[in-house]
Amino acid sequence: MHRKLAPILLLAFPAYGHQMVPSHPVLEQSHVSGILKTELELFNKRKDVEYYELGVFDADWNSIPFVSAYRVAHVRYLGHLKFDVYIRKDDADRATYVCSKSKLRGDSTGTLLASRICSKLQQ
Repeated sequence: MHRKLAPILLLAFPAYGHQMVPSHPVLEQSHVSGILKTELELFNKRKDVEYYELGVFDADWNSIPFVSAYRVAHVRYLGHLKFDVYIRKDDADRATYVCSKSKLRGDSTGTLLASRICSKLQQ
């Protein structure tokens, strides 16, 4: 019974979230020796969220040091933001995911649902 009902519920309640492209970014040499970079774009399809926290993680979800113009990015509803992520060449073998996580405001009303989207780095 539940298996038949689940697809109907998914169609009845649309899911809104955010997107990050490309889904499999490539690390390339930056203008600084020993530093690699990749370019990503974040698109916000959530009316209730305007801030997204960025992070780089290894395969076990441990944080990897990185540099970007944003740690927390402001992206308005239906807006998009292009950004670069820089990591050390020494960390390139460990770096697996670049993620963005929605940051919810404390004064939000209704159901609060955080979303995390990750792009898997090509090795």
